[in-house]
Amino acid sequence: MTKTRVLTGITTTGTPHLGNYVGAIKPAIAASQDPNVQSYYFLADLHALIKCQDPRRVQESRREIAATWLALGLDTDNAIFYRQSDIPEIPELTWLLSCVCAKGLMNRAHAYKAAVAENDAAGNQDPDKGITMGLFGYPVLMAADILMFNANKVPVGRDQIQHIEMARDMAGRFNHLYRGDFFTLPEAVVDDDVAVLGGLDGRKMSKSYNNTIPLFVAEKKLLKLIRKIKTNSLEPGEPKDPDDCTLFQIYSAFATVEERAAMRAEYEAGIGWGEVKNRLFEYLNEHLREPRERYQALMEDPGYIESVLLQGAERARAEAAPFMDRLREAVGLGRFA
Repeated sequence: MTKTRVLTGITTTGTPHLGNYVGAIKPAIAASQDPNVQSYYFLADLHALIKCQDPRRVQESRREIAATWLALGLDTDNAIFYRQSDIPEIPELTWLLSCVCAKGLMNRAHAYKAAVAENDAAGNQDPDKGITMGLFGYPVLMAADILMFNANKVPVGRDQIQHIEMARDMAGRFNHLYRGDFFTLPEAVVDDDVAVLGGLDGRKMSKSYNNTIPLFVAEKKLLKLIRKIKTNSLEPGEPKDPDDCTLFQIYSAFATVEERAAMRAEYEAGIGWGEVKNRLFEYLNEHLREPRERYQALMEDPGYIESVLLQGAERARAEAAPFMDRLREAVGLGRFA
């Protein structure tokens, strides 16, 4: 039976937070345990260099993210878990795709257009001021990530659908020019049911807003952050709307159906905000206690993390290297003998 190939990249520029867990990590780890799916999960550390020029931050983020996924139960026997930078065939494929990718396609990329619009709004005469080739060519590198392993499905947010369409365009163009079925055309998978958590200020939890709750923060810090979550001025005893509350939203992302129903009833009965925050802390703290301990142990054993990633890279390159040989031959870069 041919397994469906699913690929997910994790940008290594920040510390994993509750929003990352609910929106991406939890469903991905569940997929890693599906015997009918061949999952590819990679630390997108080459992508990280586009936005972050702090070497220590990139290095630390790579370790934190790898430790997080392992602590939460990623099945590395089934899934292939690797660092993007450990697969030299990926930047080589990026160049091959760059040579068939129309510049006009890159001109239409959302991130590039947004950067140009910011320059225009700031009154800069040069619309490309501060824009690197990394930012401009980002969709080509993303296409190489996907096409290297001929992923069938790529789970993404709606803002990333354009990049999957671009990867399809490059794959189709390459297949046509070099007369072969080299690349599978990937499909974007958007799960509208995946929860999007609010942060401390009520906006979407994001490192861009600096309003996150790190997944494995220490107990005292976790309580402090939860107490900072913005609420309204309703007093204890006054009914409250759980559907318009970040606290309830976070609780719901972890709680069972029965637990959510019970908490909803307490909102309607007028539970006080201080009590809700204490309950949320206790629930999250207990839920995260064991994975937090595993995470701390992993962070203190970087050699183990390194060994897991290198094993993943070995498995990934077992596919990437022979495929790259075939692509080189196709474009005229094969060996003479």
